[in-house]
Amino acid sequence: MAAVVMDGKGLAAKLKETVRLQVERMERRPGLAVVLVGDDPAALSYEAGKRKDCQQCGIYYDAFRLPENTSQAELMDVIGILNGRAEIDGILLLLPLPRHLDGRAAVLAIRPDKDVDCVHPVNMGDLALGMESFRPCTPAGVMRLLEEYRIDPAGKRCVVVGRSNIVGKPQAMLLLQKHGTVTICHTRTPDLEAECRRADILVSAAGRPGLITGDMVKEGAVVIDVSINRDAQGRLRGDVDYAAAAERAAYITPVPGGTGPVTRAVLMENTLAAALRHGKG
Repeated sequence: MAAVVMDGKGLAAKLKETVRLQVERMERRPGLAVVLVGDDPAALSYEAGKRKDCQQCGIYYDAFRLPENTSQAELMDVIGILNGRAEIDGILLLLPLPRHLDGRAAVLAIRPDKDVDCVHPVNMGDLALGMESFRPCTPAGVMRLLEEYRIDPAGKRCVVVGRSNIVGKPQAMLLLQKHGTVTICHTRTPDLEAECRRADILVSAAGRPGLITGDMVKEGAVVIDVSINRDAQGRLRGDVDYAAAAERAAYITPVPGGTGPVTRAVLMENTLAAALRHGKG
């Protein structure tokens, strides 16, 4: 039986429409600012996507495109200004920064109540403790997909491949909060194949095209591919061998069109939540 393809685009459209309807009723609309240093084409495309999302949701949008040679002091000044602007509820600093800049110092400078991508240690700490906080957009998007397809992690073996601070670690914490039994795997995990084959829910965020082959997928598993990579031919691919995995999985996300659109929609939700915290209603 062919796997159910989890439609991230459709879910994202529903989430953004819900945000739009709520924003439409607000006297003061939410605001998002994106800070981009340099002119990396992928980052520029990503920033343009955020602009489009905000337009669709009725959210005020501002972008700060800083030159590659921006100094640490100049970057901190921009963040300070955005921290103080009442019309800005969320600040998204596109990472990684150029090597001469201190990314941790920049992240620490963002007000936690405006940290809509949940990169500040205060918000990550609240997440680890199970407290109310912003949720990192990609891991929260994965949980949204599970909810949409009525997949409950409770009591299931959940394997997360990847241990990054922005996806792997918070993804594991969110699955734990839903009572999944979670294993985090990485490049030094012995017998990765066996760990993956045990998973009822397999989330891959390793950033390695073709890492997860079809024979690493348990029959009837849920396979969520977070990564978007380019192969040697320049084609977009995830970590998972999609065709082979789809023959064994019960549910699977495509790349592109799976987790990516939902990640963007969750950022809109987080920006709305920040505005409500700031008394906009």
